[in-house]
Amino acid sequence: MKAGDDEATIVLRRSRRPRTLPLIAGVAGIAAIAAATVFVWPDHRPVPAPPPLSQLASPPPTASQAARSETPPRSAAAPVAARPNAARFQILTGDERSILEAQATSLLVFRYAEDPHILVLSFPSLLAQGHMLNRLAAFVEKAGAPHDRILDEPEMAAEIRSTRDTEETFYLGHDYRVADIARFFATAAHDGTSLRPDETVLQSLLDQEDLLATGAVGALISIPPESEAPRVDTTMRATILHHELSHGLYFTDPSYAAHSRAFWDNVLIEPQRAAFRRFLGDEGYDTGIEDLMINETQAYLVHTPDRRFFRPELVGLTEAQAESLRRRFARDMPDSWLKEATLARLGGG
Repeated sequence: MKAGDDEATIVLRRSRRPRTLPLIAGVAGIAAIAAATVFVWPDHRPVPAPPPLSQLASPPPTASQAARSETPPRSAAAPVAARPNAARFQILTGDERSILEAQATSLLVFRYAEDPHILVLSFPSLLAQGHMLNRLAAFVEKAGAPHDRILDEPEMAAEIRSTRDTEETFYLGHDYRVADIARFFATAAHDGTSLRPDETVLQSLLDQEDLLATGAVGALISIPPESEAPRVDTTMRATILHHELSHGLYFTDPSYAAHSRAFWDNVLIEPQRAAFRRFLGDEGYDTGIEDLMINETQAYLVHTPDRRFFRPELVGLTEAQAESLRRRFARDMPDSWLKEATLARLGGG
């Protein structure tokens, strides 16, 4: 995700070309959007933040903590050797509400309660998020960036400048298959590319969870804190989390990925697919990666109801056409926590 300027629609990734469509204007319009959204927004009661988790080894867990933090079974895979002297990360378990309520003063790591193969990183600042994940973003999916090598620091700085962005605003939310993250680290090792300290922290976390092992099943997503510059308010932050969670399901549930592909291939017609490609290309996605186009289309069309991030007219659809497509997609979704939430928001099948 990215924060747009005054004349741009807010997008999840930085556009390579500025958008000219206006933001929704007026308090009444924004209030109507919030009222139509069925995410459970956090209330304003102070919520104690968990202690910093990414810098210190965790104390031995209690029996209840161990039960909550147990890693779900994964496919058989070759183990990855633990890094010497690596701190143990405490993994909290949280649903959407509790993840949003936790105010991070350092990196917080959650296992998503509804799908324990999804890890959620909650950052204390957009700069901290960018330091850890921006080079990974360029490597995996950014248009114009190489996907077979990792940008060095001058190249990464130039890539950010080319999008008229900063380290903070390059992305607002991130989502990755663990296999792609493993490829990032394997490429760095093969090419002798120096890792940033924050990237080393990420590598240690995924090592701990055996998510860099061959055949591991999992997804990593992120959310930023609320901020004023760029603007990330409570509703926007919840939208980012829900959008990224839909990517998490796509990465970890083959039946959901297959459903999304069938919808792309058989329900959308070619002009609609072309419109989504243009929209996603404007946001900086590599439109040559078909799997990426399918994954982002399902997330934007079906799971991003805040109109400040996505409006049907951006892909040449009327409101009625978009609603019909959403209902058809949701009706045929494989059973999951996401299907329940989507049908509830849309008001049934």
